[in-house]
Amino acid sequence: MDYLQLHQQYKEESIFGRYITLEHIEPLILKHQAEIIGQSVLGKPIYKLQFGTGKTKILMWSQMHGNEGTTTKALFDFINFLHSNTKESNAILANFTFCMLPMLNPDGAKLYTRENANGIDLNRDAQNLSQPESKILRKAFELFQPNYCYNLHDQRTIYGAGDKGHSATVSFLAPAFNENRDINEVRIKAMNVIVAMNNTLQQFIPNQVGRFDDSFNLNCVGDTFQYLNVPTILFEAGHFANDYEREITRKYIFIALVSGIMFFNENDIVLNEIGDYLKISQNKVVFYDFVYKNVKINYDNSEKIINFAAQFKEVLNSEKVTFVAEIAQVDNLENYFGHVEIDAKGETYTDGESNFPILEKKADFYLGSIKIVNGNKFS
Repeated sequence: MDYLQLHQQYKEESIFGRYITLEHIEPLILKHQAEIIGQSVLGKPIYKLQFGTGKTKILMWSQMHGNEGTTTKALFDFINFLHSNTKESNAILANFTFCMLPMLNPDGAKLYTRENANGIDLNRDAQNLSQPESKILRKAFELFQPNYCYNLHDQRTIYGAGDKGHSATVSFLAPAFNENRDINEVRIKAMNVIVAMNNTLQQFIPNQVGRFDDSFNLNCVGDTFQYLNVPTILFEAGHFANDYEREITRKYIFIALVSGIMFFNENDIVLNEIGDYLKISQNKVVFYDFVYKNVKINYDNSEKIINFAAQFKEVLNSEKVTFVAEIAQVDNLENYFGHVEIDAKGETYTDGESNFPILEKKADFYLGSIKIVNGNKFS
């Protein structure tokens, strides 16, 4: 299967970038037989889409965190593929039933926040079920009785796949179901699918697939569903070089979705791929957006050479997400990489106000004659 051509063919062009709201996706939802299964804190509809007639039932939900829209984009690309009326899509619809909640947190999506309108992280509300959105997801889970769950998220640019300087463009997790992080048949089923998706992704983004930390927290939805004996897979859409709009990452999430389902369709999930799952590099916090090396500063009437880093802060401005680079770390960068690294070669730092970088200050400065604007070289 030519996955790259497949995505090019079925990419939903009407949604783009980091700011994905209910207004953006509602016209796409209403193309299908959609059901409103509840309302958010602020009264926004939460939709359910259901496709297929097969015996294997997969529950998928996206934008539990409102500012994590990459997997929502990929989900609609996948929906387009499911409706392509091809031999492959028809076989999938005959063998699977998909229940999709494409935006669980429409209030957070509008505000571009992780939390819902009450300031609650829905992914820490699986036990209390204090929020309407949490109750809606749990009810959908109980009514649908899925065989598998797909928990779709974004992760920050700080993560690497291991500690060798490879960005974690896509990461997965088969969550733990207890404090000991034991491995049972339920987790193994999730691991098997993750290994299949990783095997495909390695053809396109070698060394850029990560394995998320499996520390147990029963307040997290994935851990709870795994505890309830339903194999659950966490998807994390991460950073690809220069892809801050996450349009390239979106493609790889789509490839993961399709390849994982094709693996389901062609195999009985009885394999035991624990070893290959554990070989997937663990996510590590090893990146900043910018690292500046060999920078001369004047401090306390003496000169010294330092390294420092800047990180983008995502700011919603007039319904557009802008990226504002701020100084994030000075020195102590031995184990860190930059998505962009700039060697000052001993040139002197100045920003018109101080002769050394100050934490949380906007990353506009000079390195000798090199002008840095919003973190990057100005040309």
